[in-house]
Amino acid sequence: MTPPPPLSSAATIITFLTIIAATSPPPLRSTSSTLAVTSSTVCVIVAGQPTQTIQCYKNSHTLPISPNISFRSISAGADLLCGLISGGFSFLCWDPQNLLPKRIYYSYSNRLTDLTVGNSHVCAIQANNGEALCWRFPSPEVAWKFRTITSGGGFSCGILTNNSRVVCWGESEIGDEIQREFGNLTMWSIVAGVSHACGLTQTGILICKGSNSSGQLDVPSHLPFEFEGIAMGSNHSCAIQSKNGLVLCWGGGSRRSEFVRDELKYESFEAIEAGLDFICGLTTKNLSVICWGPGWSNGLSLLPLPMAIPGPCVQSSSCSICGVYPNSDSLCAGSGIICKSCNAELPIPAIILPRPLQPPKPPLSPLRVLPPLSPPPGAKKRLFLAFGVVGFIGGFIGICSVVYCLWKSGVCGLFQNKIHCSVQPTIGRANVGTSMAANGGSNVRLASLKCQNSRTLRRQRSGTSTSSKQADRVEKFSLTELGVATNNFSPENKIGRGSFGTVYRGELADGRKVAIKRGEIGARMKKLREKETAFDSELALLSRLHHKHLVELVGFCQETDERLLVYEHMSNGSLHDNLHNTNNIENRCSVLNSWRMRIKIALDAARGIDYLHNYAGATDNSQRHQVLKHPPGCELDSQSV
Repeated sequence: MTPPPPLSSAATIITFLTIIAATSPPPLRSTSSTLAVTSSTVCVIVAGQPTQTIQCYKNSHTLPISPNISFRSISAGADLLCGLISGGFSFLCWDPQNLLPKRIYYSYSNRLTDLTVGNSHVCAIQANNGEALCWRFPSPEVAWKFRTITSGGGFSCGILTNNSRVVCWGESEIGDEIQREFGNLTMWSIVAGVSHACGLTQTGILICKGSNSSGQLDVPSHLPFEFEGIAMGSNHSCAIQSKNGLVLCWGGGSRRSEFVRDELKYESFEAIEAGLDFICGLTTKNLSVICWGPGWSNGLSLLPLPMAIPGPCVQSSSCSICGVYPNSDSLCAGSGIICKSCNAELPIPAIILPRPLQPPKPPLSPLRVLPPLSPPPGAKKRLFLAFGVVGFIGGFIGICSVVYCLWKSGVCGLFQNKIHCSVQPTIGRANVGTSMAANGGSNVRLASLKCQNSRTLRRQRSGTSTSSKQADRVEKFSLTELGVATNNFSPENKIGRGSFGTVYRGELADGRKVAIKRGEIGARMKKLREKETAFDSELALLSRLHHKHLVELVGFCQETDERLLVYEHMSNGSLHDNLHNTNNIENRCSVLNSWRMRIKIALDAARGIDYLHNYAGATDNSQRHQVLKHPPGCELDSQSV
């Protein structure tokens, strides 16, 4: 292991990176959102269509919003919803009560960006000069040039282009108070609520200013650039944790607990928007909308809205800095691409000094990993105590197991001479043949357990275990070949059922013994899509796995509606059949009646499952364990491994 750098060197690196971050602030992404929330309506810009239209959810109904044209972004306040048309030359607003459109602005020569709505007023930035324009509300008296703006309850604020400081204007005195409290801080982003505002400084620290009547300014302790995607309500604040996409909320007064839901502790979000006393988020896994909070009538619910785009669809030249969002071409249906957020990439966060004795924490999400945390005081002593207790209990159980096994052996070999046992089974490879011969050709030999898993791996781990060379060895068979191998799928060759069909015993033309799983085409498989999904999942999984305790995929067949998978044949059948075989139960000296053999089989099964858990990249427990719930899921080979 390479020793950690000395503290002086690490400090020099941190200082250098901090200077870079301070002198070269990251480019801002627009505050334009594709999710908007009023007091009673939730709207999104729909993905997967050449025209990026708006759909809303109101009173348990999903409503398309006219006109049927493409929108770049949408924004909402308590009583107003507005949308900026693609190209920025016009924007429309709707009354949330009747959702009838009204054009507010139109100009091809003076396009707009950063449309933002307060309680009942609208502001935007002019693209040609960076100055702000407002409607139903006074525009700034000074010709300030803004990088981004936001609107709250009777005030608006923005970050100046020249010095990155916050200025506010409007009819409410809270705006002046917020500006004074931000003072000379240089800001990267800002989002306003009803009476407070929060934003990230250029050093990545999230701070909040304004009214703190319900604790909405009490930001939890955090590292630089730990948060992004801020949303403000009337008396609560929320932000997305950049490392894992989880939402963290604070404030809310006596109802704070209703903003923290156990159902969402593993749910990642791409964007969030707040109503007065609830919050809605766009999920990472499928870009659907979930809303929750004390002001949301359903408590917590997944809205029946279509998949939404996670950002505006723009031309490819606009994404030269931070890259392109995955699958954005499909999300925009060929009408543009979506730029990836710069929040996670720039600026470079400070380096955390390594802790050699501290094991890494497991990730909370398969997509993002949290930084390691220091153990609390006294945790080390408690850990050693726990290890001591577990070790004592394990040792006691082990001694009892040895005594029991010796007693059982004595009963079988010495004290009960009803049956002559000429063989003592061992785990070693060399004794297997002798053991089996003495048992008169018993069809159950010392065998390794191979457990089938028929679900798709989410990722492929590099290394010999899941090498691409293994996938290259998968053969493609014709239906005729497999029909000959199974005697035209005769009932005599049927040996069981699999995840999507019936399993037959077969012999290929070259003499190889195989098990062939044939997808059903009868009443139990009326939907071809269901069979296709099961077939594709199992083929994708097994073609990439290579482990001595997992059944190997030999090949497949895909002709018209027929879907077949060909496996290596486990000649001794399933573990269930061997354990519950009447002959084995009566024969007390059978190999499987030996505790040593059963422990060996259990260990082999555990090694196969451990490979799937920790090395093969499987992450879905419900899919990973489905086959193991059924007795045929574990089978016995005919030779020692």
